[in-house]
Parts: sequence; C-alpha cells; structure tokens
Amino acid sequence: MPSVPKHPENFRTREQRATVGLLSTADAVRRQLSRVVEPHGITLQQFNVLRILRGAGEMGLPTLTVGERMIEQTPGVTRLVDRLEKKNLVTRVPCPTDRRRVYCRITESGLELLATLDEPISRADYSAVSALEAADLDDLIAALDRIRAANPVT
Repeated sequence: MPSVPKHPENFRTREQRATVGLLSTADAVRRQLSRVVEPHGITLQQFNVLRILRGAGEMGLPTLTVGERMIEQTPGVTRLVDRLEKKNLVTRVPCPTDRRRVYCRITESGLELLATLDEPISRADYSAVSALEAADLDDLIAALDRIRAANPVT
C-alpha cells in the first residue's frame, strides 16, 4: 500500500491532497482485491460483472444494464462478457420480444467461482478498511456517498 506523502506541503490545496489520497487509496484497494481474484483466471472487472449477474437472478440483465451497474465504468462491457462467456462463466440469451436486446446470465460455473471467492473477498474487504473503527467506517461511507452524489456520472 502506498505510504502517506512525507511532504504534505507539496499539495497546493487540501482538496488536491484529499483527491490524490482518495485515488491512491482506491488503487491500493483495487490491487489488493485483484490479487484475490486473478489466481482464479478473472480480472476484478470480470468479478464485478459476475457479482452483478449473480444479484440479477435467473432472468439476468441486458448488457447495457450490467455496464451501468459496474463499479468502474467501462465502454468495453461487451468484451468483458465475451471473455466470461468463453470461460463458461456467463451465457447470453436473446430477448424473445426484442431481437436487439440480449440478456446476460451467470452460469452454474460462474456461481461456483463466486462461491469460492466469497470468503477471500470478504477477508480482503475487511483488511482494506481494518484500520478504521466502526464509527470511522460509517463516516467514510457517508463522505464517499456525498462525493459520488456531487459528481454524478454522465
């Protein structure tokens, strides 16, 4: 994990220091979680797609909706799904009423992979924020929610 800058005076503003700190922390957490999923042959973005599809249930979701629910917005959701389909972790099913729409569904293999990853990811999530007390976590969650609300994705 990157260390705290030794020279905070190198930042022009508190806002800049906070933004750089937020980005550095997000990168450190992302790398930690990637180390959990990558030995299983998937990327963190692919894990996110699988997690979204597991939550969608048997109906699945249109590809566009999967993209909207991604933690990290990416224009390449179709390519992510292509790779997961080649690994037999997801399947695509055409919509019976609209040929332009395709539903993505998680396969049994995808569910099994997520079940294998649930505990290691839970430990990594805990480890990522273990330096914080419960009240600090609540404050962090509230602060992050406010930041996202003030910076809507367009």
